[in-house]
Amino acid sequence: MGVVDMTNPPTKDFFASPALSLSLAGIFRDAGATAAAPTASASMEVEEGDEGSGGGGGSGSKKDDTVEISSENSGPARSRSEDDLLDHDDDEDDADKSKKKKRKKYHRHTADQIREMEALFKESPHPDEKQRQQLSKQLGLAPRQVKFWFQNRRTQIKAIQERHENSLLKQELDKLRDENKAMRETINKACCLNCGMATTAKDGSITAEEQQLRIENAKLKAEVEKLRTVIGKYPPGASTTGSCSSGNDQENRSSLDFYTGIFGLEKSRIMEIVNQAMEELQKMATAGEPLWVRSVETGREILNYDEYVKEFFVESSSNGRPKRSIEASRETGVVFLDLPRLVQSFMDANQWKEMFPCIISKAATVDVICHGEAPNKNGAVQLMFAELQMLTPLVPTREVYFVRYCKQLSAEQWAIVDVSIDKVEENIDASLVKCRKRPSGCIIQDKTNGHCKVIWVEHLECQKNTVHTLFRTIVRSGLAFGARHWMATLQHQCERLVFFMATNVPTKDSTGVATLAGRKSILKLAQRMTWSFCHSIGASSYHTWNKVSTKTGEDIRVSSRKNLNDPGEPHGVIVCAVSSVWLPVSPTLLFDFLRDESRRSEWDIMSNGGPVQSIANLAKGKDRGNAVTIQAMKSKENSMWVLQDSCTNAFESMVVFAHVDVTGIQSVITGCDSTNMAILPSGFSILPDGLESRPLVISSRHEKSNDTEGGSLLTVAFQILTNSSPTAKLTMESVESVNTIVSCTLRNIKTSLQCEDG
Repeated sequence: MGVVDMTNPPTKDFFASPALSLSLAGIFRDAGATAAAPTASASMEVEEGDEGSGGGGGSGSKKDDTVEISSENSGPARSRSEDDLLDHDDDEDDADKSKKKKRKKYHRHTADQIREMEALFKESPHPDEKQRQQLSKQLGLAPRQVKFWFQNRRTQIKAIQERHENSLLKQELDKLRDENKAMRETINKACCLNCGMATTAKDGSITAEEQQLRIENAKLKAEVEKLRTVIGKYPPGASTTGSCSSGNDQENRSSLDFYTGIFGLEKSRIMEIVNQAMEELQKMATAGEPLWVRSVETGREILNYDEYVKEFFVESSSNGRPKRSIEASRETGVVFLDLPRLVQSFMDANQWKEMFPCIISKAATVDVICHGEAPNKNGAVQLMFAELQMLTPLVPTREVYFVRYCKQLSAEQWAIVDVSIDKVEENIDASLVKCRKRPSGCIIQDKTNGHCKVIWVEHLECQKNTVHTLFRTIVRSGLAFGARHWMATLQHQCERLVFFMATNVPTKDSTGVATLAGRKSILKLAQRMTWSFCHSIGASSYHTWNKVSTKTGEDIRVSSRKNLNDPGEPHGVIVCAVSSVWLPVSPTLLFDFLRDESRRSEWDIMSNGGPVQSIANLAKGKDRGNAVTIQAMKSKENSMWVLQDSCTNAFESMVVFAHVDVTGIQSVITGCDSTNMAILPSGFSILPDGLESRPLVISSRHEKSNDTEGGSLLTVAFQILTNSSPTAKLTMESVESVNTIVSCTLRNIKTSLQCEDG
């Protein structure tokens, strides 16, 4: 039978629906509530008679004993409360009642009477006394007959609604039972503590997401047990719930103070190591030749490792460990940020992660060994964890634990040093020794007018692993995670912050937005969009990437996730498809092409070749490429607005964009808060290929002579919402759709830049 949606209160149009009459009639037939076939021509009303009389016995014709019930007034079998509503004669004495039974006399309402009462019921299910009096005169009925009809009608509608709600609840209950059964079956299956995988491979229904959760859960359990064992205070498996009688003194101390040798080292030994690391950092930052030698070809400084071994006592790393590669680099630059705020951004894990969104996918302060002198954190020492990434799923992330030490060297100079400690890493997770930090960090010197000079030293010792051929050169040369990358990102983010806080922005740098509040709201939304993009396309353990084969031969990786409660993204199932390619085009030319709104129709298949109009353009840096724009793509059917954030620095560039709700973005332009505005970014990441001397590539000057600028590593990423229900499953149609978008976009870019064969 038909299903009536009663999740919302009934309305006038609802009761007038023919589908309702059919659905209700079917419900009552199923319930056995009526004794005869429903008809719309008559209804019943009891006027007088004794309780208990009916159509069963007594004299009279068959016609008098039959009760006809209209489908509009049908309902379940009459209950006691309904009998109490029947009009009966209270004047009969008890003697007459015991001797004989009189039948109730039923007055059938005519079709016209039913129609009029139904019309009023749709307008007012609870008519007042005046309305009932007026209707009774109009229909020739007693006022109490009208009153009882409305009471019965309300009771029957309520029963219908409850029955429908019960049906929905039953369906939901069945669904929950099925899910519970599936969960129990999953839990009952054996799970390996080391890898988190099922001990049998017979079950092919386990998703990659479930496998990842099992792996992380097993690691966490192993870590907890390991910590309990090392502590010695609690045996393995014992409860960690202890007495709180020690008072506030314990709360103010580092957790390391309670754990004698938890990392295999006393606190005094850790302090000794970080002080040695600080001395090494200062020498590495200030020394010239022969420790650092400048490359004639690239102009970059190269560490003379033989001199390094002579200068600093370095233990041999060949004690049973796999062969490792050394990455060392140094970069000097000036940033537009005051010293206290810059130091704070390094000592707070969240601020540090936000400062380097394209490099850091995860960051956390694991433990505070020394709080330092408040409020400037002088002398602070803390154990930190970071997962370092590139903006592509083709390059594995680097997970590293290290101790960070902040120290004021003079009135105008600070230093922040990071160093990995062997036993710390091994006791937390032995797998993390794949990448270690030798003394690395930065020397910060305060300059005038809120400027700081920064000397950045990055020194890593990494186990060699397999890297995709596209990115092998840039990774193994040390560029991907080197000092130049960190410095360029720091300068860009500081400059962006200055432009965000500025109050005297020239009109030419803020077109299309009339107020300062509107400018800040747009810039804040664009920054959140870029952070989300960086978080979505890396090889972080947050994601599980699957390679998808395409007809055109592109190497496309796909992952999916479910957004349940984040208001910053659309709720439902989200699919992300990413592809990285090498193009014989300089990064500068490629960036200018992709951010140019006048050429957007050349690659954006969503524009359908239509014109693109600029609504707003907000500068967020001295380079004209650092800007946030709002663009309108017009077509015959409708007009779409796009928010675009273009970022470029000395190392990499990004063009991130998202289709936005026109009404929502207009409110943001006026200065409204954009925190809860759902946005799903897509975009491009552009990196140099690491081959600075590659000849014969297209440059911004369109020359093919002795240009030393290399080609570009372009990563294209598109995200789409495949289903607004978080419980929905991913379909192959959705995967094929997003793959098609990526393939077509790449083909259009190659065609426009005349490098189809690149």
